[in-house]
Amino acid sequence: MIDDEGIIRYIDIHDIDEQPENRVLFDEIKKLRPGYVDEAMIEDSSPLPQGGIVMYCTRWCPECRRARDWLNNQGLQYTEVDVMSSPGADKQVRAWNKGNLVTPTFDIDGHIMTGFDQEKINQILNR
Repeated sequence: MIDDEGIIRYIDIHDIDEQPENRVLFDEIKKLRPGYVDEAMIEDSSPLPQGGIVMYCTRWCPECRRARDWLNNQGLQYTEVDVMSSPGADKQVRAWNKGNLVTPTFDIDGHIMTGFDQEKINQILNR
């Protein structure tokens, strides 16, 4: 993170599956700009979606993009949850994936599936 004067104030280098928690990033932003981050942005008690096909993903992930295209081409309704902007989503995905933030991760009517596998999705959906 770079402050208003162009000075680097925070650097985090990590494997793609080991991204920092949103709380850590918000805390660093609060140091740079006190009062800028509202606590409501950090802690959201809204429940995560359930039922049907829920795809936990990121906007930039190529596998998420492939999964999105396939689901749309199949005419399957799904709910997309961005793990980087939905409070609690990253923690849930990490819990399902032994601490790793893996996208896409699917919750299909309670069946958790890591990664995009068309055949496995069809099996879960009995298609």
